Amino acid sequence: MTRPPQAYRPETAILELGDGFYDPVEAADFPETRLRFRNDRAAASLGLEGLSDAEWVAHFGRFRPLAGSLPQPLALRYHGHQFRVYNPDIGDGRGFLFAQARDDRGRLMDLGTKGSGQTPWSRFGDGRLTLKGGVREVLATEMLEALGVETSRSFSLIETGEALERGDEPSPTRSAVLVRLSHGHIRIGTFQRLAYGRDEDGIRRLTAYVLRHYYGEEAGDDAPVRLLDHVVRRTARLAASYMAAGFVHGVLNSDNINVTGESFDYGPWRFAPTWDPGFTAAYFDHAGLYAFGRQPEAIHWDAMQLAVSLRLISEAEPLIAVLERFGEQYQPAVSSAILWRLGLEPRDPESDRAVVQAVERALRSDNASIDRFFFDAFGGTLPDSYGAAFDEVRTVLAAYRPRSDRRHAYWQGAPCSMLIDEVESIWSAIAEHDDWSAFNAKVAAIREMGDALRSVEPDQWNLPAN
Repeated sequence: MTRPPQAYRPETAILELGDGFYDPVEAADFPETRLRFRNDRAAASLGLEGLSDAEWVAHFGRFRPLAGSLPQPLALRYHGHQFRVYNPDIGDGRGFLFAQARDDRGRLMDLGTKGSGQTPWSRFGDGRLTLKGGVREVLATEMLEALGVETSRSFSLIETGEALERGDEPSPTRSAVLVRLSHGHIRIGTFQRLAYGRDEDGIRRLTAYVLRHYYGEEAGDDAPVRLLDHVVRRTARLAASYMAAGFVHGVLNSDNINVTGESFDYGPWRFAPTWDPGFTAAYFDHAGLYAFGRQPEAIHWDAMQLAVSLRLISEAEPLIAVLERFGEQYQPAVSSAILWRLGLEPRDPESDRAVVQAVERALRSDNASIDRFFFDAFGGTLPDSYGAAFDEVRTVLAAYRPRSDRRHAYWQGAPCSMLIDEVESIWSAIAEHDDWSAFNAKVAAIREMGDALRSVEPDQWNLPAN
């Protein structure tokens, strides 16, 4: 089914919070603006797909305000735990909130940036983004969206003509500015900043803002508990969707967790080639704090920091009770997410959980490719090439009904993956020859996979609708 064309509906809801939550800033004046990627699918959800390339660059490279939205960019203020060490000296250091609008589902959406210049929170940073970082984020978000993860969407990528010095890649390197489309930019760290300053009025105001604009509720005496309940549900589903996608975010700090449960801010991400719980994405994650198998634990810990912040305006007992339900939310969510990727209709909690356990055991023992397995098993039937390690999987899958057949052209080819070697190969073609053909072809292939998987939308396996 297709929706009717979306009318552009600008918003300025963030201004309700007041000056204490953000700092007005100016975008950097870049030497050049070369449009490298525009996401017309995402733009259509806001009614902006009709912009010409020149208009697009004016808004998302030069940051001319969108009519009716924010008159000036805003760098948002927040704190956060970074690898579980509290940092009160962070905020939007190389990005800002550029505009807000309603999408075709009626949701309040933010257009935020990465690499748009220095802000009061840049500290010693240059406020810039490497072109490689922008390319990587486009690939990550496209892949996650196709795999049913609630994620920010890479809206625009524009090369900016500056030579950047970086210690973790060959320098000087090319620069870019990225625009993301997100369901809000309020982080757990936004609440932590207010709790750190003992700002009861501010935390009540922020709680009311989030409930009103992201959950369709008004504040009341139980507002902190209801907010935490929403966040625990959404973040448990986020953790579940990461596992089903075989994705490792890499930096699940509390300032990187959105209170809408939407994944965002992709730095050292990886897709795991095999079901290895110890697989890490960040070379600096020496202790494996954010390893593949520890992501649910990490996200639960971050939700706990929201509860600690809400203690400023709530009793502890009801908050603790909500936190303790994280596991109850996670288990059915991971079952639903894995069954969705397998192309199967859920049955009952016990049977669904048995599928998850059988799949995890088989993948771990056989060291099989995650992407190859889900491709081959879509619809519930495994090829004979899968040996005895998958006998239990065959047994549990036999009781399930497929939600879709394999007639889509995608199933006649090979599985679409996004492992690190391919990411590096795509970047090498751009860096060495300014050849974007592999990048464009990969985005198209990812979208074909997403279309094949979406014979039933992820909303039907309990991803949030708001």
